[in-house]
Amino acid sequence: MPVKEGDTVSIEYTGTFDDGTVFDSSEKHGKPLEFKTGAKQVVPGFEKAIIGMEKDEEKEVKIPPSEAYGEPNPGLVKPIPREQMKLDQEPQVGMALMVGVQDGQQMPAKIVDVNEKEVHIDLNHPLAGKTLNFKIKVVDIKQD
Repeated sequence: MPVKEGDTVSIEYTGTFDDGTVFDSSEKHGKPLEFKTGAKQVVPGFEKAIIGMEKDEEKEVKIPPSEAYGEPNPGLVKPIPREQMKLDQEPQVGMALMVGVQDGQQMPAKIVDVNEKEVHIDLNHPLAGKTLNFKIKVVDIKQD
């Protein structure tokens, strides 16, 4: 039975950039990725690739930014006054950190500019603007 919306699937995958760099894999996590199709738990392009696949089927897919994490939003690059930054070390461009947002959640950010008065942080998803390549294999399908 092919995967359809509403099924719970287990997937082995390796995600790479166009230059071949691996950015994630199920092997790295030690187990297959399990998710329910149609529940928006994975990016749209990944889910579209899975629909219609059979158990033990393998394929490779290229997902453009529009079907992954979107293009970077310049509005998500924010200046923070230095005195508000609570860092254990001097802020440097490229440094990753977690920042608190209004609802109390923590969000990953990257420092993209530092000057005497401010630190500019980028709150875009690290994979925004990137084309993602996946080698995927369906290892289990639970029909719901």
